[in-house]
Amino acid sequence: QLHLVESGGGLVQPGGSLRLSCVNSGSTLASYAVGWFRQVPGKGREVISAISSRGGIFKYADSVKGRFAISRDNADNAVYLTMDSLKPEDTGVYQCAADYRRNGGIVSRWGDPDEYEYWGQGTPVTVSS
Repeated sequence: QLHLVESGGGLVQPGGSLRLSCVNSGSTLASYAVGWFRQVPGKGREVISAISSRGGIFKYADSVKGRFAISRDNADNAVYLTMDSLKPEDTGVYQCAADYRRNGGIVSRWGDPDEYEYWGQGTPVTVSS
């Protein structure tokens, strides 16, 4: 059983940076592939990025390629999303999600929220001047 908690969101000006954290306070996160999603009212849940359980495979939505970076530290039971060059359209509630991958892989349909079993509550990000 995982208990995912996100942090690091806040208000930032366009062009600024934030680093989001997703920490599991229960058992180890090391055997779980993790995804980051963004939810905006009226627009549904949008995938941002995903990482394999061993950390060697990375996926990004086209809208964030070159600006966002996903990483993980299994010793700290944490996955991070570093967001640079933020734009107003990056505004939303960012949630992390996890699914068991003992073989070290990534969720094959990494952009499909239904493929992830565990979810955090989310951390809000507002990009505005």
